[in-house]
Amino acid sequence: MQIDWISAFVDVPAAAHQRAAGFWCAVTGGELSPARGDHGQFATIEPAQGDAYLRVQNTGTGGLGVHLDLQVADRSAAVSRAVELGGREHTDYGDVLVMTSPGGMRFCLVEPAGAAVAPPARDWGGHSSAVDQVCIDIAPELHEAESAFWAGLTGWAHTPGRVRTEFSRLASPDQPLQLLLQRLDEPTPLTRAHLDLGCSDVEAETARHLRLGAKLVRRTEHWTVLTAPGGHEYCLTDRPPRVG
Repeated sequence: MQIDWISAFVDVPAAAHQRAAGFWCAVTGGELSPARGDHGQFATIEPAQGDAYLRVQNTGTGGLGVHLDLQVADRSAAVSRAVELGGREHTDYGDVLVMTSPGGMRFCLVEPAGAAVAPPARDWGGHSSAVDQVCIDIAPELHEAESAFWAGLTGWAHTPGRVRTEFSRLASPDQPLQLLLQRLDEPTPLTRAHLDLGCSDVEAETARHLRLGAKLVRRTEHWTVLTAPGGHEYCLTDRPPRVG
């Protein structure tokens, strides 16, 4: 199977949806599209250049998280491949098929929308940044199966971590997002995901996010963990932004 385009959805309950959508637009420099869906639950963060790959979903009274949309031309082949690798069908909405990974992380198979050009990193006057990675957080006992699932499903180049062996990376030069597979230290009931930003200057980018309403969680040698308005935990990394 071939993935035509990958998008990340920020899923947030109704009570925090407006604040969260405004924050991610400010972080990326994008504009929020008109709402769509049967209940007006979906919206896209439209970049100034290139094709969109970040979206927000109002989950109503539902949960908080991040999920992936995979645009595929041959959905039957994609479903067969996902099931072969240990995935499961969850809910079929006709134009959207919700599936789960072996560790229970939900993702969607959707029809291609013609997206092809990743937006460039956004310059903030002295430094640049971009949401360019989704980190998939995996319990130790699920790590082997989950890593094999995402590597097999995407078919992307899989690069093991050299120094930090709890990380490995899946990337395609044609896609706006790469996937970082992280083996957690402690068990967790479900595989989950969070957003990462590549930054040319983590300190400057951290200050910008704090001004926009984020809260500092902790700093490490190579990344800073923040909480966005709405409750999503995410990371600013010292990798140069890779998109565009």
